Amino acid sequence: MSDFSAEAMGLVIREHRQAQGPSMTQEELAKRADYGKGGAVSMSRIESGLVSPGEHRLAAIALALRLTPEQLKGEAEDRTMSLARQRGQRPVKLRDQVAETKRRHAEITEKAAQRSKITQEYGEAFNRVHDVVRDDFFMRFVELAESISGAPEPERPGAGETESTGGETPAAIRIEAMSAGIANVIRGAAAGGAAGVAAGGAAAYGAFTAAALFGTASTGATISTLSGVAATNATLALLGGGTLAAGGAGMAGGILLLTGMVAAPVAALAAAGFYVVKQRRNKKEELRLRTEIEAAEAALNQSQKGFDTMVDVLPRATAIMEYVEVHGTHALEKWRATLPPEPRNWEALGTGERERYKEFLTVAGCFLAVDIINVPALLTATPDDVREMAKAIDETLRYADKTIKSNV
Repeated sequence: MSDFSAEAMGLVIREHRQAQGPSMTQEELAKRADYGKGGAVSMSRIESGLVSPGEHRLAAIALALRLTPEQLKGEAEDRTMSLARQRGQRPVKLRDQVAETKRRHAEITEKAAQRSKITQEYGEAFNRVHDVVRDDFFMRFVELAESISGAPEPERPGAGETESTGGETPAAIRIEAMSAGIANVIRGAAAGGAAGVAAGGAAAYGAFTAAALFGTASTGATISTLSGVAATNATLALLGGGTLAAGGAGMAGGILLLTGMVAAPVAALAAAGFYVVKQRRNKKEELRLRTEIEAAEAALNQSQKGFDTMVDVLPRATAIMEYVEVHGTHALEKWRATLPPEPRNWEALGTGERERYKEFLTVAGCFLAVDIINVPALLTATPDDVREMAKAIDETLRYADKTIKSNV
């Protein structure tokens, strides 16, 4: 198993890029490695040690540098050990120790700030398009579907289908189950129930999310009766920290994600801050500050793999949402125009209109599956757990992307 730091990998990639004949710019490397818009920024973040590329990205970068991924990994592992040895050699004089610790404090503070900036950038982009899709596609579909009485009850996956040999529920089965949960709430509302659009906005969306996840809060109250942070926390508790479902927050989770990313190192840095600004420090104070700095570094390093996964996941999820925003809402409007006047009954719908209903229901299930991926959990997971979570997230995103495009 590869064991290298993001800093070491960034240094190795930069050196090989600059060693090309002629020297390659970050923009040129990003282009050759098939990075899209903003590729030079992504490459700068990699070379600065803020982000470590995933397997697919690393393979593309290696190819662009005429190397193999194994060569880059091997050099990064060696560089990681070299950097560790350098940092283990403390200066003898207190004055030099103070200078070095101040430098490390400045580096870790800047890294935490950059992580916050990247998180906010990706989170805001996702949340913007998520909220548009929620209102203009998901809730609009619900409104139309609730106007159709007599829709058939969807079949839920059987107990034998919901678990694979590894104990995980395949993405296709999870999304099918979510679509069935959404359909049942729609049927209840069409028959005169209180759920759905009548409940209003984010509360209605929370009701559908809860139905899709088959759960209740630990207090015994259904999640559909909760809102805001309470709904988020209840759903996280329900699924053992496995998902995030909030009416307007989306997968990024705003403050929740940001706090999980930088809270530990920032707390350590704040505790150390008093000693950093002091002009003179004794040996005891210097030891205390160094200990705090090392704790902050360890906190950031521990969450590096989760952070790297977030950097991969959020743009992919945003792209899926953007596709629904453009194509899904257009297809939904075309379907609306073909529906008979209200009151509508399932039997009065043509074959094409019924098929469209089912397709939009599937897309709605895919939308929820993408929305409830729990990115914050990545940041506190162990590297081994992150690997398993990343595989499951990748499966969900791939399946949702393919299914949405085949239905709208």
